[in-house]
Amino acid sequence: QVRLVESGGGLVQAGGSLRLSCAPSGRAFSAYTMAWFRQAPGKEREFVSALVWSDVGDNTHYADSVKGRFTISVDNAKNTVHLQMNSLKPEDTAVYYCALDSRAFYNRSYLPRSTSYNYWGQGTQVTVSS
Repeated sequence: QVRLVESGGGLVQAGGSLRLSCAPSGRAFSAYTMAWFRQAPGKEREFVSALVWSDVGDNTHYADSVKGRFTISVDNAKNTVHLQMNSLKPEDTAVYYCALDSRAFYNRSYLPRSTSYNYWGQGTQVTVSS
């Protein structure tokens, strides 16, 4: 049973920063795709960022709305993926979810689809005040 534990949400003023973390437990992965999605009230869940990892290396992807402001990274020693969010805007306010699949999605078309991922975290609230 894989469980994703998220942390790092909170309240911040516009222009501020937060770092979200997601740590999977329950099994080891030789390759994976870890992604962050977010859902604001009354809106559909949307793709934010993804990190594709395998023994040949990793690559990262971002939605246009966060490119240049958010950075996804992996701490292999701690088996944790981080989402560093800088220059936050009120429109970034949402519940953020990490998602994981045991496949490395080098085909980018899979990345923004929530159905591509088998495992989901419980969500963490990010609120950006103006």
